[in-house]
Amino acid sequence: MKPVPRATSLRRAPVQRRSAERLTRILDACAELLDEVGYDALSTRAVALRAGVPIGSVYRFFGNKRAMADALAERNLERYTEHVTGRLAGAEGEGGWRSAMDVVLDEYLDMKRTAPGFSLVDFGNQIPVGSRYGEPNHRVADRLTDLLSAYLDREPDDDLRRTVLIAVETADTLVHLAFRVAPEGDEKVIEETRELLRAYLGRVLD
Repeated sequence: MKPVPRATSLRRAPVQRRSAERLTRILDACAELLDEVGYDALSTRAVALRAGVPIGSVYRFFGNKRAMADALAERNLERYTEHVTGRLAGAEGEGGWRSAMDVVLDEYLDMKRTAPGFSLVDFGNQIPVGSRYGEPNHRVADRLTDLLSAYLDREPDDDLRRTVLIAVETADTLVHLAFRVAPEGDEKVIEETRELLRAYLGRVLD
């Protein structure tokens, strides 16, 4: 199983700090508006107004709102990876894969609850809204495989990638169920998800 290449939705990557800050404002505005009006009502003009930038600045980076939402999903994955990496580094290997799994799941739940626009774009799985099939979970699994292989001192081989992908697909489906049942995520469904992952990963990783 080869790692899925990292996606990029930008027409042009920012070079100067001012340009990078403008891109950040555009993506922040996109996330806020997704929560307020949804994907169908989202427009590049509304994002430009909310971000306080000319409409031309939006089109400098993005050809349409789909590309903008894709870029937000990519940023979500980058931030998620950073958070997980930081927490695993602080744990210094204590608790083994079970502690690592809790970190991975807890950080995902935190983003579901707190990150603007995340409920619609996730890591790309939800665009177009309601469609959750494609490559994003493979990218998530690849990132986590690389992180966990170093944390657990294991080779990131095909077997580990397959194991992590199955865990990611399972968690994704059940966490979405938890948030359909309750706005903040049904705790019983989340706990069952945690137990199911522990049982599966225990069989493979112990």
